[in-house]
Amino acid sequence: MTDIEFGRLSDLPLREAWKHEAHDFTPWLAENIDHLSEAIGIPLELTGTEVAVESFSADILARNPMDDSVVLIENQLETTDHTHLGQIMTYLAGLEAQTVVWIAPAFREPHLSAIRWLNEHTADGFSFFAVKARVVRIGDSPFAPIFEVVEKPDGWSRALTATRRQATTAGDQHTETRTAFWTRYLERHPEAATHGVKAQKGWNAYTVLAGGDVRVAIWIGEKTSGIYVRGGWGDNKLSAERLLMPYADQLEQELGIEGITPQPNGHLFGERLSKPYTDPDNWPEIIDWLESRRAAYVAAISDVLDQDQ
Repeated sequence: MTDIEFGRLSDLPLREAWKHEAHDFTPWLAENIDHLSEAIGIPLELTGTEVAVESFSADILARNPMDDSVVLIENQLETTDHTHLGQIMTYLAGLEAQTVVWIAPAFREPHLSAIRWLNEHTADGFSFFAVKARVVRIGDSPFAPIFEVVEKPDGWSRALTATRRQATTAGDQHTETRTAFWTRYLERHPEAATHGVKAQKGWNAYTVLAGGDVRVAIWIGEKTSGIYVRGGWGDNKLSAERLLMPYADQLEQELGIEGITPQPNGHLFGERLSKPYTDPDNWPEIIDWLESRRAAYVAAISDVLDQDQ
């Protein structure tokens, strides 16, 4: 006879955790996007929320730092409906997304069939996921969110296993590597701590300028690392374009780059270094290059922003 007391795991309606889809669930998901990233096996960097597309607003737009592709995330607190499916197709075209993630507590079979059809018939490079959202607790314990992938591209699990171990609640196989990388970064360049670089498990660090209207992001990937400039979030995503495009020629000259071109997701320009962070032997070169370019970008952008005062 054991003295251990066991509890019963209970599923709760999503609205017990989030009363309103746009006001509660979307902001929570945006702030905790790593939960979804671990479930689908794709690193995700938040780009914006409630992104306008014609007369609609896409819930969340993210970026896959591995290949710089656009990820569209549409979430519901109720069973899927035709309206959201139609909106997803509108967003897919308007936002040039390559990956679509549809989140709901339950999926009607016609909608699962639609996701399967899209995965089978769209061109290579496009991926569609149906993800079931759950909220569970044991007794009076805190709520725990769970994301279960119920539809995904054919062969996705095999492709994912070939590149990394299955994600767990502790993170993917490179979580500790990324934390060690950013720790080493601060050891080599401690001054970067005052410019948005911190010891973390994520892929990106931001230096915020112009009150958040301009963000200089440095990032690390399993194939390349790099730097880019973007605007704010949501409705403010084009703020960098508005502030910096009048000085595009000057910035290109000062930074020694070409092709400053606004992108629909608010990204403006950047560079890549063909070095993966997963090999620690690359760290000194990656870190010094990132910090050198970050400082150069901040100085050049600050110069043109000062001209605008």
